[in-house]
Amino acid sequence: MAATRRARHFSGGVYDLGLHVVWCPKYRRPVLDGPVAERLEELLRDKAAERGWEIPALEVMPDQVHVFVEHDPKSSASYVANQFKGFTSRVLRAEFPRLRSRLPTLWSSSYFAASAGALSADAVQQYIDSQQERA
Repeated sequence: MAATRRARHFSGGVYDLGLHVVWCPKYRRPVLDGPVAERLEELLRDKAAERGWEIPALEVMPDQVHVFVEHDPKSSASYVANQFKGFTSRVLRAEFPRLRSRLPTLWSSSYFAASAGALSADAVQQYIDSQQERA
């Protein structure tokens, strides 16, 4: 299914910004499965909605997370990544004690972020959708 991109308006202009963000659990441990994966997806969508962002594509794999998010021009790539990682780490570690006992922190300190223009948004979404098939 292709993502429908649309320009959004705010008082200072018009924008269409997409970002592909990838991050992993600490030590790339495969802990994102079953109820943890389901809850993580829910939390990511909640955080995006809270910030006024949209998530056209999302894939949670046991050892990594891929998110394609359409965000506002005031939110940098690092801000978007850190909002997702910080919020989900706090909630998941509180709700799933096994994550606290196996890992000193839930997420690795690093992440990957790439901007995606309107022409490449479909390619990014196809890539994210294909990640589960490759695992």
